[in-house]
Amino acid sequence: MGNFNGTRRLSQPPTNRLNRCICLFIAVFLSLPGAMALADYKEVRSIEGITEYAFDNGLQLLLFPDESKDSITVNITYRVGSKHENYGETGMAHLLEHLLFKGTPKHPNITKELSDHGAQANGTTWLERTNYFETFKATDENLEWALSMESDRMINSFVAQKDLDSEMTVVRNEFEMGENNPGNILLQRIYATAYDWHNYGNSTIGARSDIENVKIENLRAFYEKYYQPDNATLIVAGKIDIERTLELVDRYFGALPKPARKLPEFYTLDPTQDGERTVTLRRVGSEQVVAAAYRIPSGLHEDFAAVSVLARVLGHSPSGRLYKNLVEQQLATQVWAWPNQQQDPGLLYFNAAADLETDLQKTEAVLLKTVEDIAAQPITSEEVARAKRQIAKEMELRFNSSQDISIELSEWIGIGDWRMYFINRDRLEDVTLENVQAVADKYLLRSNRTLGKFLPTAEPVRAVVSAPADISDLLRDYKGREMIAQGEVFDPTPENIKARLKKHELDDMELAFLPIKTRGESVNLELRLGLGTEKSLKHQREVAELTAAMLLRGSSRLSKEQIQDEFDRLKASGGIGWAGQSLSSRYETTRENLVQVLDLIYEVHTEPAFSEKEFQLLKTQKLAGLEASKTDPQALAFRANARSFNRFPKGHVYYTKSIDDEIKSVKKVSLKDVKRFYKKHYGAGNLQLSIVGDFDEAEIKDLMVKRFAPWEAKTQYSRVLNNYKDVEKVAQTIETPDKKNAVFIASTNLDMTADHDDAPALHLVSHMLGGGFINSRLASRIRQQDGLSYGVGSFLQLGNIDTNGMFMAYAISAPENTEKVHRAFTEEMQRAVKDGFEVDELEAAKNGFLDRMKLNFGNNKLLATRLRSDLTDDREIDAAREFIDAVRALTVEDVNRVMKEYLEPEPMTIIKAGDFVAGNS
Repeated sequence: MGNFNGTRRLSQPPTNRLNRCICLFIAVFLSLPGAMALADYKEVRSIEGITEYAFDNGLQLLLFPDESKDSITVNITYRVGSKHENYGETGMAHLLEHLLFKGTPKHPNITKELSDHGAQANGTTWLERTNYFETFKATDENLEWALSMESDRMINSFVAQKDLDSEMTVVRNEFEMGENNPGNILLQRIYATAYDWHNYGNSTIGARSDIENVKIENLRAFYEKYYQPDNATLIVAGKIDIERTLELVDRYFGALPKPARKLPEFYTLDPTQDGERTVTLRRVGSEQVVAAAYRIPSGLHEDFAAVSVLARVLGHSPSGRLYKNLVEQQLATQVWAWPNQQQDPGLLYFNAAADLETDLQKTEAVLLKTVEDIAAQPITSEEVARAKRQIAKEMELRFNSSQDISIELSEWIGIGDWRMYFINRDRLEDVTLENVQAVADKYLLRSNRTLGKFLPTAEPVRAVVSAPADISDLLRDYKGREMIAQGEVFDPTPENIKARLKKHELDDMELAFLPIKTRGESVNLELRLGLGTEKSLKHQREVAELTAAMLLRGSSRLSKEQIQDEFDRLKASGGIGWAGQSLSSRYETTRENLVQVLDLIYEVHTEPAFSEKEFQLLKTQKLAGLEASKTDPQALAFRANARSFNRFPKGHVYYTKSIDDEIKSVKKVSLKDVKRFYKKHYGAGNLQLSIVGDFDEAEIKDLMVKRFAPWEAKTQYSRVLNNYKDVEKVAQTIETPDKKNAVFIASTNLDMTADHDDAPALHLVSHMLGGGFINSRLASRIRQQDGLSYGVGSFLQLGNIDTNGMFMAYAISAPENTEKVHRAFTEEMQRAVKDGFEVDELEAAKNGFLDRMKLNFGNNKLLATRLRSDLTDDREIDAAREFIDAVRALTVEDVNRVMKEYLEPEPMTIIKAGDFVAGNS
């Protein structure tokens, strides 16, 4: 839930909707034998697999069938956001979004229903739209439930005072969470300074005073005005039958009456900016920030595509100009740029963060010179081509997922029409060097700038921003282009996966291949290297981490920038990560590029350049991140929790250091240390590769033998066990001055692996305590009932080989409410121990938990990780089938026994971090 911090046609003619009573009579009549249903919708257009239908009551429906997924996403977007709020009612759209999870007469417990159906769900609010979506296993029952629920909460949500009383404090806690982030607050301040009259100057989360004082009758009036079929677009995407889906949408949404009211017109636009503006923010923190924002046209305007390319040219890491002029010159630790697409003129935002030792005046001067002096250093064709390639890759990969596209379309619906997504894509492809240079000259002007810092002309030059375009002219006769490859129907059950899975052992390499015809011929891979031994890794943790991080920073043939260019050209998205003893490369690409992507992965693994300049940049960024974490309650709390369960001596690869000790260790690491570590430990002696998607199996096997097989490490890999050790539970409070949000953690370690007889019951217990969609016992009590926390939950972590299991519960809150959170947590845990769980509760949890598992098996990225992990731990996919069977067989006696045996709330380790001195004053 968001803050400031986004074709076939039935032959019957449509009929006009009457009042609700008559509609009910017609519904009864049409249910009689022989009655003929009259469609109240018509097909409007179809573009690239998405078909639009218009209902007589004003509802817009988009159907996006995707047989390659065993899931369905229902996403409903209302054309209302913080832009539509009045004085004294800021944050109302977002607060209402929260209240719509509180239920309706027909669906009194929506959060429980979402959990029971194993749905991945959320609601988000932005400047011009609010959306609600849920992704669930593709069944007729699930689809009918989702459409019934969404249609009912469109017009029948409670919007009750009792729910406002509890949810207001939750939203206020979300507000406080954002207050902990200086960069987030600086962005808000800059927006408030950049706009004179437009509501874009107000953050979506709203003013604290408005959140605390909004009247329920105002909320209800706002709800009744905007939550109506004629102000909504419903998207149903995934494995759907079109005729059946149309029937269900007509049943649940078609019967809703079209409202008689007329929506208000919003016409406020800010005048042309006539001089630079400046804002300074002074708060506690561990880094400095300077940011500059410039007025740009609406996302509907033809210039917006060129502005988006310009933002990449300047703000991308590592190829952008700001990265080269600031980060590489050690004047900043990170930079980024954001072109805000809105219905009315928005902002192009540039941000640079620096450590406390940096002269921020120099950073500011270089940032402004880079952005505003482009005439002296014109944009090059190479820069434009690279930026367009990056954007095109991201859009193409996104379109491989019907779920991602269905949610992405909400942003374009909000600013005018869903087809603008395709219009913008087409415009991006047509952007030229001249277009990019022109928008830079037109908008990146001193008089059009708002400058912000976290710690100001006789003849002014002004940027005239055009009014919003006429969208009907833009969209007239637009047809789109041919659909991409659709993929096959594949039910990702453990049995089906096992039947198609192919494993190979090649020298010391293990391969797991799951060929599936996927949408867009997408393919996911995960490649893991096991590194070193317990002895060889002693006192080498920071060296190992920095070595891994250097791989993508240049090879003998390619620079860091060129490596990123190659991945962009190959439409590959992913990265390389290090953890303990393993180095993992995870990438998504397409069939035609897979071999070249593996070649590139091989190159960066076997031919690292180890540039001294890049190494110093890496250390600077790493140290800046560690310094920033010294004032972050969440970072401090989770590190303290990990240290409380430390089972290893100093120097061990799994020993958790304090932040200060880690900083000292990072500072000591030299490039010579990194080169020595690489030479000693890197090789394919323990390599596992998993691939899921559309690929040529023989081609990949041949590549692996030719490329990776001859690559050997001097130190043979030997797994370091990370096993259970009984430790004394602790209680620790950490003070973090000037932080408006606090963190609570309760945890206990467990002597078991994922194969333990009690593991299925413990997983389900953890799900009932703190899983699902804010419908668990802890969430129902701490968030829903008491209104103390925006984020609360629990999870169970069990390894396949190591006996270092852990149960952890967590919650965020205002510092003054942390003790109430602790008390509520203890009471709910004690209630579960004393009274146990009920049969109905257990059965609902089973269904939701197993549906979520099925949804995860249908995610090819997660599935590739699962198959690779099975190779590493010498497990078969049968383990998943056995686990599912064990969960289905669980009784209340089973879950109540493990609750009592393992999860008594006292003793547990308790960690709290926040500004408790100020919070209690």
